[in-house]
Amino acid sequence: MARYFILQGDDCWMIKFRGEVFGPYRTRDEALLFAIEAAQKLGERERDSSVLVEDVKDHFVTRWSYGERPQVPLA
Repeated sequence: MARYFILQGDDCWMIKFRGEVFGPYRTRDEALLFAIEAAQKLGERERDSSVLVEDVKDHFVTRWSYGERPQVPLA
């Protein structure tokens, strides 16, 4: 399964995927929307994918998985 990780930086958010870091994004929701869009496209082409958001330092919660309908994230 391909996993996109949303990480909080000092004053921004980043997306980590397959060892690469993308961003910065101003808000968690902005990063989440970009990651969901990318994960949806990858899931359609290759395999299952998911997006996980850092809840507390080094702890992640799955916020979206391939097959779910993309939607605007809730704060």
